[in-house]
Amino acid sequence: QVQLVESGGGSVQAGGSLRLSCAASGFTYSSNYMGWFRQAPGKEREGVAAIYTRGGSTYYADSVKGRFTISQDYAKNTVYLQMNSLKPEDTAMYYCATNRGGGTWSGPLGPRTYGYWGQGTQVTVSS
Repeated sequence: QVQLVESGGGSVQAGGSLRLSCAASGFTYSSNYMGWFRQAPGKEREGVAAIYTRGGSTYYADSVKGRFTISQDYAKNTVYLQMNSLKPEDTAMYYCATNRGGGTWSGPLGPRTYGYWGQGTQVTVSS
């Protein structure tokens, strides 16, 4: 079955960096969107970054452009999110997702596009 396993979250001071990983299995990795999303308490889930696995096109939310970088290791079916210059407002649970398996197309950063989700990894940024 489809599995998305996130790792790499933690606590860091403002200005610091973290790298999240998402190991995907149980489906054909090629030709999918893989996305990173976040959800803070009391807020809606929002798209942070996405990558189209075939070709590597990337997409970013305005709030993270220039600070976050999404990448992949195609051979390992793994997607990464390098987060630099972290801010307290980046504090959230971060989720990995794939559009494999359906969903309603709402763009690469639209949560409804994605059919499978990981369990999430917490990122906490202190000021």
